[in-house]
Amino acid sequence: MEIILGFVVILLAGSLLAVVFEYRVRQPDVIVLYEADGQIRIRKGLLYPRHFSLPLKRATSPLRLNIEAAAVGNLLVRIKVVGAAAPSVNHIQSLIRVGGWDSDAVTRAVDQVRILLQGLIKEYTERSEIHAISSPAILNHLNEQRTLVEERFGIELIALAVESWEPVDPDIANALSQQEEARLLEETERLRHRARIVGAKAKYQADEEIAIMEHALEMKRVELKKAQFESDAELARQRIEDELARSRLRLAFEKEELDVLRKSPELLMLTPQAAQLAEASQSLKNARTVISLTPQELASGSALFTLFHKYLEKELDTQDKA
Repeated sequence: MEIILGFVVILLAGSLLAVVFEYRVRQPDVIVLYEADGQIRIRKGLLYPRHFSLPLKRATSPLRLNIEAAAVGNLLVRIKVVGAAAPSVNHIQSLIRVGGWDSDAVTRAVDQVRILLQGLIKEYTERSEIHAISSPAILNHLNEQRTLVEERFGIELIALAVESWEPVDPDIANALSQQEEARLLEETERLRHRARIVGAKAKYQADEEIAIMEHALEMKRVELKKAQFESDAELARQRIEDELARSRLRLAFEKEELDVLRKSPELLMLTPQAAQLAEASQSLKNARTVISLTPQELASGSALFTLFHKYLEKELDTQDKA
């Protein structure tokens, strides 16, 4: 019995040692691969058997390329590209096919990616004029191939940038610099003229709007003056009509007064003219009273004066006969 128990203990101890020796704990930045049914797959568990698995670091690998390529006309240019690459989880099969079942698979795949990027850059420059080459254009051409790189090599390009590019020949570099300087000056001059045109258009529009507003204001003033003139004309017409009405009333009153005096001549003694004669006769009995009437008084009271004159003549005749 003790022998069996000892054997079981030894077996359990051996199994534990085998587990400790064989299994490893997966780190957060590690992809653990295994092969099943001819396909490369990723282990999801925390523990993995080290002899039946391939751990790969997910850390990024730097990319730095110094390339000399020829543009159209066999003009050499030097291009520097920098970036970073990492294993693509979605294309592990391609990564193992290129890099092999080895912990250095990512490094080998990245080397293949460098070769591919060099070929893409040379392909681009060979069909481009040297004055048409630019860092954004090169980068756009490389970005268009990101999917191809990931599918073919299982490598994801995390970052990619064109650090610099320049012609190898200094004379060509100087010529391009002068050409770029001339282009910038031309563009600056064009922008300056465009700004002047925009300013002139803005001033024209402002002057037009001001003229329209001034015209509207002037028309408003004319309308107000017209309304004021019509109001003044109406007031003047009303004033004339009122004056005419008063004149008609005064003439009607005078006509009635004359009619009364014609019917009763003795009332003439109550008139102002008679009062003047009476006052003069009382102060100077032997003097003649001279009554002076203005042309206006004579014209306005001619009828009254005629009646009064006739009345005096009648009285004097009566006294002479007596």
